[in-house]
This record gives sequence, structure tokens and C-alpha cells, in this order.
Amino acid sequence: MYQPQMKLLIKPRSFSLSVAIATVVAGINITGITAQRAIAQPYPACEPPAAGEYLLLVVNESSQTSEQLRSTLPPNASTAVCRYLDNTVTRVGGFTDAEVANSWAQYLTDLGGIQAFVARPPETASIQAQNPSPQPGAASSSELAYNPQPLAAGYAVLVDYFNRPEVATDVQQALGSHVGLVSYGQRPYLLALHTSDAAVANSVLQRLSDRNFLALVVDSRRVVLLTPAVASVD
Repeated sequence: MYQPQMKLLIKPRSFSLSVAIATVVAGINITGITAQRAIAQPYPACEPPAAGEYLLLVVNESSQTSEQLRSTLPPNASTAVCRYLDNTVTRVGGFTDAEVANSWAQYLTDLGGIQAFVARPPETASIQAQNPSPQPGAASSSELAYNPQPLAAGYAVLVDYFNRPEVATDVQQALGSHVGLVSYGQRPYLLALHTSDAAVANSVLQRLSDRNFLALVVDSRRVVLLTPAVASVD
């Protein structure tokens, strides 16, 4: 079966996982020992991204990968386990912005034990798809379940976690409230506060700085919300 090739935006640091295609099950009956082979069906090939969509592909290095993704990604994220080249991956769709997809890939990589990268269709695919005829019932990128949006006008207090996601737990304890995850300047940051009150934003900034967090206040319209609350990391 032909599988469309997807251009990688982030090259995975490790790509050694092989897809298991068969499981040998030994069985015993009254006439003697017989070998029974149960052939496991391989995962289907990953669907290519829709027009204007970026894919986040996460290599399933272990059985814990799926659990980590479930506790980290928003509940409305579109995920599916599939086969990309010779690897079993979790396909996360719905990204219309490369910066957002890259920020998620970076954050997942920072969690440790997760290899994530971003893929998009090759350039030739977009050329061949110019002026396509609309198909009834076809889902557009605006109808995707997970579609991160910029924050409303105001002020966003961000915290640089220095590739240590466990900092989120420290910020939560310092502020006594949930901490989100955002994309700003092509990088992931922790979101400590989003407010329309400059005085409140500066007050939280001072509290965080007093506790030695590297925090900054920025125009919230330049910040894309990835998830309103990140899972605690021990």
C-alpha cells in the first residue's frame, strides 16, 4: 500500500524502534506439544496531514508513552496509533501552525523518554492540490477538534522552565493555582497568569522573581495557548 511521504520539520534524536508484526504463542494439547503462531495485525499506515495541517508524531518507545501522552495532551487532541516508515507512532493531528506543533514536540521531548517530531506533506503535494474540488462532508482545518488559539488581549506572565517540566509543579505551589503551557517566540513556556490588569501581572511577576523563577510579562495576543493546565511532573 502506498504511504504518502511527509516532510520532517524536527528530526527525531532516536529512531530505533521496530514494529512487531507477529507473536509466537506456544500451545500444549493431549496429543503432544504443538507450536501455534498467532499473527498480530500491524498498525495501519499513518494518514497524511490535511491541507494546511501539521502532524505531531510521537515514537512509541514503551508502553508508558501512551499514558504520558494522555496525561499531557489536551483531552480533545486527535490521536491515533499508526505506522510511519518502520516505526509505531502516535499521530497527533489538528495543528495549523508549525510553531505550535514544534512547541509541543519540544515540551514532550523535555519530559524525557519521549521522541517527538513534526511532519507535513512534501512541497509537491501542495502544488498538485491547487484548486481542488470541494468534497461534501470533508473536514476543513478550522473544524479540527484541537485548534490552539492566541490568548485574548491583555498580559501573560510566562515562566521559562529551562527544559525541566517539573518546574511547573514548583510554580503551582508558589502561586497556588494551575499552570498552563503556551507557545511564545517559537518556544514553549509555562503560563503563570493571563490577565487584563497590568498591576496584577506585575505583582505576580515580582512574586515569581522573588522565588528565583525566570519570569516575564508579554503581550498576550502574541501567545498561543497549548493547554490551560499541565500535569504535575515529579
